[in-house]
Amino acid sequence: MNQTFNPGSLDKLKLRIQALRAKTIANGCTEDEALSAAAKVAELLDRHDLSLSDVELRASPCERRVFETHRKKRIPLDDCIGAIAHFCDCRVWREKNAAGENSYVFFGLGADVEVAHYLAELIDGAVRAELGRFKTSVDYARFRHQQRHLANASFALGMVVSIANRLVAIKAGRDQVNEGTGRGLVVLKTSVVDAEFDKLDLNLRNRRSSGRMVSMTAYEAGGAAGASLAINPGLGGKSGTTPKGG
Repeated sequence: MNQTFNPGSLDKLKLRIQALRAKTIANGCTEDEALSAAAKVAELLDRHDLSLSDVELRASPCERRVFETHRKKRIPLDDCIGAIAHFCDCRVWREKNAAGENSYVFFGLGADVEVAHYLAELIDGAVRAELGRFKTSVDYARFRHQQRHLANASFALGMVVSIANRLVAIKAGRDQVNEGTGRGLVVLKTSVVDAEFDKLDLNLRNRRSSGRMVSMTAYEAGGAAGASLAINPGLGGKSGTTPKGG
């Protein structure tokens, strides 16, 4: 076999991702529509992987894709970023830029890091939009002024934890479908990314998890908001979500 990596296939996939990225919340798209677009990207990614031979996958170069938070403090997405990377078979770590602002660095195959960055954009926007709606709710009005910062943080945490759990469950379903091909795509991709990641020789530290105070009322409201978002498994699978208002 004399096969090499075909960049044309990746370029076509990236163009599809860019086309879906244009359909964002900022352009009038709802969170549900945006995350449905993300599900479509995941389906395209799976089809892309299945179209490549093992030799082509091994020859695929790894890339970095940086998601800028433009914040010096942690943001809600921090509690979902690991699930996004797992969903896309990527590695991820956090860095600070010259201004002291945090960024997330996705590392993996070109198509995977594109999808990871796209999902990060969509989920970050969805959390901000849902939090804005929560602030106009009757439940939020019941919080005293000095409690509202905690309520905001608790709602966002509940939402991203809910989304993260769903991404992990959906990934397990996608992997099961892909493993049904008998090729072991996930194992192969992981071995490629791990080998290239080791070459980076990064000195990464695990962040210690610290206990956080939460408002269970706001946390559960965030969890319900996260559960209502449409994230479909792709590859013909069906979502277990219920449309809003349904």
